Amino acid sequence: MDRPIKPGRIAAMATLLAILLVIFLVALYKLQIVEGRAYYEESLNSVSTTQRVRAARGNLLDRYGRVLVSNTSCNSIVLNAEDLLAQDDPNAAILQMVQTVEDTGDTYTDTLPVTSAPPFEYTEMNKLQRTLLDAYLDDVGLPEDASAVELMSVFRQKFDIDNNYTAEQMRIIAGIRYELRVRYVIPTADYVFVENASMELISSLMENNVRGFDVEVSYQRQYHTNLAPHILGQTGLMDRDEYEIYGPMGYTMDATVGKSGAEYAFEQYLHGTDGEAIVTKNAEGTVTGTTYTKEPEPGDNVSLTFDLDLQASAETALGSGIETMRANANDPEGDRVATGGALVAVDVQTGEPLAMASYPTFDLSRMVADSDYAEELNTDDVHTPLVNRATSGRYEPGSTFKPVTAIAGLTEGVISTGTYITCEGMFTKYADTGYSPRCWVYPGSHGTDNVVEAIRDSCNVFFFTVGDMLKIETLAKYAAAFGLGERTGIELPENTGQMASEQIKADIEGESWFKGDTLQAAIGQSYSLFTPLQLAEYCATVANGGTRHSASILKSVRSYDYSEQLAEAQHEVLSTVDSPAYNWAAVQQGMYLVANDPSGSAYKTFGDFRIPVAAKTGTAQLGENQVNNAIFICYAPYDDPQVAVAVVVEHGTAGSSIASIAREFLDDYFTVKTVNYSVETELSILR
Repeated sequence: MDRPIKPGRIAAMATLLAILLVIFLVALYKLQIVEGRAYYEESLNSVSTTQRVRAARGNLLDRYGRVLVSNTSCNSIVLNAEDLLAQDDPNAAILQMVQTVEDTGDTYTDTLPVTSAPPFEYTEMNKLQRTLLDAYLDDVGLPEDASAVELMSVFRQKFDIDNNYTAEQMRIIAGIRYELRVRYVIPTADYVFVENASMELISSLMENNVRGFDVEVSYQRQYHTNLAPHILGQTGLMDRDEYEIYGPMGYTMDATVGKSGAEYAFEQYLHGTDGEAIVTKNAEGTVTGTTYTKEPEPGDNVSLTFDLDLQASAETALGSGIETMRANANDPEGDRVATGGALVAVDVQTGEPLAMASYPTFDLSRMVADSDYAEELNTDDVHTPLVNRATSGRYEPGSTFKPVTAIAGLTEGVISTGTYITCEGMFTKYADTGYSPRCWVYPGSHGTDNVVEAIRDSCNVFFFTVGDMLKIETLAKYAAAFGLGERTGIELPENTGQMASEQIKADIEGESWFKGDTLQAAIGQSYSLFTPLQLAEYCATVANGGTRHSASILKSVRSYDYSEQLAEAQHEVLSTVDSPAYNWAAVQQGMYLVANDPSGSAYKTFGDFRIPVAAKTGTAQLGENQVNNAIFICYAPYDDPQVAVAVVVEHGTAGSSIASIAREFLDDYFTVKTVNYSVETELSILR
C-alpha cells in the first residue's frame, strides 16, 4: 500500500520553510539592526497630518450642454500659524513674505478694516469684517467704540512689534497677525494668505527657505463666456450668516458657496463633498507621501434653460438698440434717454426662459479678478449695472396691458367679439365731474372699433369703456392669472411687482380709490408695475391660449461625470386663464394687426418681416419733463407660436421705437433654430 505522504516531499517542504525563515530573519535583521537607526531618525523628522482635499464645483451649462462656467485648479498659500509663530522673529518673516508677494506682482489678503498708514482710521467694512473686529476687540478687552489708533497700540503690544519697524510696516505685520489670531477667537475660514498664487511666488518663497506656509491646491471658477452675468452669478467664501445655513449640511467653515444668480440658486447641486488625505512631510517640509482616506466627490453639472447663442443675440440687440437711441438723441451718457433696459425671451409652450438680457451689463470674470472694477460696479448708483432689470426692474406696462382688459371684458361678458364702441377722442361719461380722460389720438378719434380693431389701434376710449364696466378686483384677478404682479417660478431673486388696487393706492398715497383709477388701470397706467420677465410670460400665455407656465431656469442636472441624470425640468402650470377659443382668437388677431396692418404701431418694423408676428406696443408716462418708458411684447410665429419676447427700455420714448430691438432678436432666433445642437458629454463618441 502506498504511503499517503512520501519522505521526499516532507524533506522538500522542510527545506523550503527553512529558506523562507532565513530570508525573513535576514530582512528583519536589516530593518532592525542595519537600517533601524535611519528609519527611527526619519520617523522623528517626518510629520503626518490629515488634510482636506477640496472637491471641484459642478459646471454650469446652457440647454445644449455648452459649458458656461467650470473650474480651473490653482495654488493657494495658506499660512501655518504654528510654524510661523515658532520662529525666532515671526514679524520679520511676515515682512519677508509680503515683500516677496509684492515683488512677484501677486496680492495677499488683508481684511483688517484699518487704513494702511497713519493717522490710522477705520475703513468701510462689510458685515463679516464688523463681526470679526467686534470679536477681537472683546477678546483683548477693548470697547466696541475703541478707535483705530487704540487698536493699533494693542497690536504693537500683543504682537511684540518692535519700535524699529515703521508705522506702515507695523500695519502690515498687524494685519496678518490679526488675520491669524481672529480665526482662533471666532472659528471661520482658514486664512488664505494668497489666492491663485503664481509659480514665481511659490518658487521664490521655497528658494529663499521661507518657513510658515503651505501650498494647497484649490479651484477657481472659470468663465467661458462674458454673457449673462446677472444669470450665472458669483461664488465666494461663506460668511457667518451663511454658515448657519450650510453648516448643518456638512459644509466646512472655509467652503466656497454661490452668492448670486444660478450659482446661488443651484448650490445644492453644484457643491461637491470634500475628501481627506494623510500627507507626510519631512523636516524640510517636503511632501514624502499622500494617502487618500476619502476621495472627494465633485459637484453635479447643472444645465440651464438658456441658449447661449440666443443670449448673445438678446444682449447684442438690446445693447446696440439702446446705444443707437442715445446717439440719435444726443444722449451718449444715457442720463435722459434710454438709460437702461431688458429683453426676455421665453418658450411659449413651456415657459422656459431662453434668453434674459439686462443693460447696462458687466464682465463677470473681470469683476471677480479686479477688485477696483468690482468696487466701481458696486458704487455706480447712476447706471446700476449690477441690477438684473429682467427680474428686478418694475415698469408700468402701458398699452401692453390692454389684452388683459380685453380678455377680462370678453370672458366676463361685458363685451363680445361683436361689440363696437365709438371713440371720439375722449371718454366723457364722467365729464360732469370734470374728469374726461383722452385717447392718445386726441384731438383725433378712432371712430367705431370692435375688440380686434381696438387692440390694433390701442384705443384708450375702448378700454376705458371696458374698464368702466369691470371692477378693479376683476381686472386684478385676470392680471394675476396672467402672472402679472405674481411670482414667476424662476429660481433667481425677483421683484413681484404689483397690480393696481385700492389697498396699494391707500398704502402709497393714503387716498381712496376712484372710478378714474380703474379706467387708468385698464390701459396699463395707475399703480401697476411689472417686470420684463412677467411681461414675457404673460405674452406667452396669450399666445398659447391661457396656460401660464413656470419660468424655472433649470433644464437638467447630471452627475459630475455626466453618466447619470439626477433631475429634469418639469413644465409646471402655475395658472390658467379660461376663456372660449373665439375670445383668444380675437385678442391674438388684434395683436397680429399691430404688426401687420398698415395702421398698426409696429407695422413699420414688422410689416415686411419673413415670419408673421403678433405684437403690442406700450408707452408708460412718467410725468412732466421725463422721457416715457417704452414697452414692447410680441410672439412668433403668429400661426404657430414658439417664442414670446418682452422688451423694456427706460426712457425709451414709445413702444414702437423699440420694436426694432425685438425684430433683431427674432431674426437671429429663427436663424439659430435651424441649427441642430446635441449635447456632447464626457465618455461619449463624437460623430
